[in-house]
Amino acid sequence: MASRIERVAELAMKLGAEHLAPYGCAKSRHDFTQRQLMACLILKSYLKTSYRGLMDFLEGHGRLRSVLGLEEKMPHYTAVQKFSARKNVMAVAEAMIGRIGKAALRKLGTKGSAVAIDSTGLELTGASAHYVSRSGQVRTKYLKASLAVVCGMLLPLGVVLDTGPNSDKCQAFELLDKSLGAAGPDLPAKLLADAGYDADWIHEVCRGLWGVHSVIRPVVRRANGTLGGCYRPEMTARELKRHGYSRRWHIESFISGLKRFCGPTLTARTERCRRHETIIRILAYALHR
Repeated sequence: MASRIERVAELAMKLGAEHLAPYGCAKSRHDFTQRQLMACLILKSYLKTSYRGLMDFLEGHGRLRSVLGLEEKMPHYTAVQKFSARKNVMAVAEAMIGRIGKAALRKLGTKGSAVAIDSTGLELTGASAHYVSRSGQVRTKYLKASLAVVCGMLLPLGVVLDTGPNSDKCQAFELLDKSLGAAGPDLPAKLLADAGYDADWIHEVCRGLWGVHSVIRPVVRRANGTLGGCYRPEMTARELKRHGYSRRWHIESFISGLKRFCGPTLTARTERCRRHETIIRILAYALHR
């Protein structure tokens, strides 16, 4: 019986075959395929280890090397590191995440399905929040990951990365475009979001452009307690309950599991590598689930 890590490697190889050409260059040595290197990159995040640590682990795990097709020869750790820095890694990882979310929506069926969106921050240094607060420092920058998660399956459908802090509305349109666009004909019936996404234009995009019923907790900004806009006044407590707004906890659970599984701190030092590390972490956790 295959272990959990072997099943993750199998899924990584299968998804990689759908989104990656066998080789990145016609004139390369063709020692290792791109899906093998992508699977190694995913396993690095899954094992929470370094590039050298990954090679050491594979050296002593014959069955895992067999799944990856690396029985006779293994890549040098620098080959995986250089592959991770390629520009197309981000797009491929996003496509693989969209494929996972789309399969989850298709399994649930359109009727009654829902997608929840929210964001979280990943730290750029190893300093704990307790140390930062006690030392009088201010958290001024972090990598912000905005996520769309399929409720019921707790699998990601779309991801948008940005530098925080900023309003969740800044990434809302791109997140909706990526996640609902990835769903294709298997669009969810509802979209659930917290008060950070409270804006009439987000309701308009969801309902008018995608035909998805948006359920967003409103924020009262007027002195008389009324809500402006066309759709926002509809978001009463009774209406939120009727449309299953309580299911929004699914994305909170996914984010909590992601940080406990992969850690809340990034190890990369450049902006592009941080984004690549984040997207691979999300992909690795999705395959783990």
